[in-house]
Amino acid sequence: MPRLKDLRAYLAALEELGDVRTVDRLVDPHLEVGAIIRRSYETSAPAPLFTNIKGTAPGYRLLGAPGALSSAPGKPLARIALSLGLSADASAREITEALAAARTREPIAPTLVDTAPCKQNILLGEDATLDRFPTPLLHEGDGGPYVNTWGTIIARTPDGSFTNWSIARIMMIDGKHMTGLVLHPQHIAHVWQQWVDRGEPMPFALVQGGEPALPFISGMPLPDGVEESGYLGALLGEPLELVQCETVDLQVPASAEIVIEGHLSVERTGVEGPMGEFSGYRPNETSLQPVYTIEAITHRDDPIWPTVVEGEPVDEYHTATGLTLAAEALAELRVAGLPITTAWEPFEGASHFLVVSVAADWRTALPGVSTAELAQRITDVIAAQRFEYLVPRIFVLDDDVEASDVGELMWALATRVHPTERRIVRTGKILPLLSCYPFDQRHSWTGDKVTYDALLPAAEEGREPRSSFSHLFPADVQQQVLENWPN
Repeated sequence: MPRLKDLRAYLAALEELGDVRTVDRLVDPHLEVGAIIRRSYETSAPAPLFTNIKGTAPGYRLLGAPGALSSAPGKPLARIALSLGLSADASAREITEALAAARTREPIAPTLVDTAPCKQNILLGEDATLDRFPTPLLHEGDGGPYVNTWGTIIARTPDGSFTNWSIARIMMIDGKHMTGLVLHPQHIAHVWQQWVDRGEPMPFALVQGGEPALPFISGMPLPDGVEESGYLGALLGEPLELVQCETVDLQVPASAEIVIEGHLSVERTGVEGPMGEFSGYRPNETSLQPVYTIEAITHRDDPIWPTVVEGEPVDEYHTATGLTLAAEALAELRVAGLPITTAWEPFEGASHFLVVSVAADWRTALPGVSTAELAQRITDVIAAQRFEYLVPRIFVLDDDVEASDVGELMWALATRVHPTERRIVRTGKILPLLSCYPFDQRHSWTGDKVTYDALLPAAEEGREPRSSFSHLFPADVQQQVLENWPN
């Protein structure tokens, strides 16, 4: 289907599906907006588009749940698929495959254009303030309004050799200042550290809106040295258009709704957090993080600010981070020569486990290899990746199970995972936001991890056939039933 090049084209596609709901009544950015968005996730409702937000300049809008599950009947992944340039009815495997396949193609570098709609309004100096924009307090108990939940942070190393596009939460301090997580192993932390080593604040640009694929790829754990802009060009099959910033030497997607420019401090002096998180809990701790100082803001007329309210699944952390991590895992496992059909982080698992699906003929591809050895090889590949921090559990399954089907996956895990045996237990680096770990392990960034070998025995070893409509009945009987029995 034709590529959706900006947020407004994406919204038009959602409207055609009946998957966006305009909220014209006056709403309060203090918790009410967050509660509506949170409710929309939990009821699989259309994405709410707020047009009348208390304390916000006239015409300024806020879009909630921009990359969550869709309300369109029979198309639960429509928002994700459309964002990534695919058909609204694309399946989980098709989406993952598209992301993984793009990793094997040559990057397509972006092109620079002279101007763009995001330059329709240019605010400099004291005029460059967040006070006129939607700045909602998303969860009760948050450390402050979170103004970045779905935007892309652009930063470049001091020598100009690497430009990173990333996504991380950023909290508003006041109209001119923000603070947000700058954590390893994210590449933004590596870039920031190089500026710190020089004793200079890091130039940044924060992009809200734009290419609907942008937040997904900004959250993808691409390997060191791989730039998101080139990968996104390879995924979409054409170069992105960029435009020069006003006050810093950075280029941003020309399709942006809003661009915030400035510098990120050398010191960690901003008290950041807490914020309701993707695990489904709101941590109570804060941390010291660098401070963003705003020096310019440019935006389209009547700008749209996308917003995510993280919490219990399913929201954008699970759809974006979980999906792109699985695609990266799939790409790396294939590079290692392993016969992997697909990989999937079930959204409902709050991005706390990864399922690796092994091809039915894997014993032919790897003669003499046991299930235990294959599980170990898979573990070794995952353990060597930058996203290792985010994977506490790996389940290795035969690909007769559709991991994106929650019911089928639950059945398979219950019946194929031994309670105590066929496990690979190890210790590795963890992200402190993973709620399955106690606080001492979170604070040390180190915890126990496990891989479950849930592969079935070979057919000659007495494998039991599946007892279901599509597996136990002859094809002609299945067809007769499908033709004569109502769905």
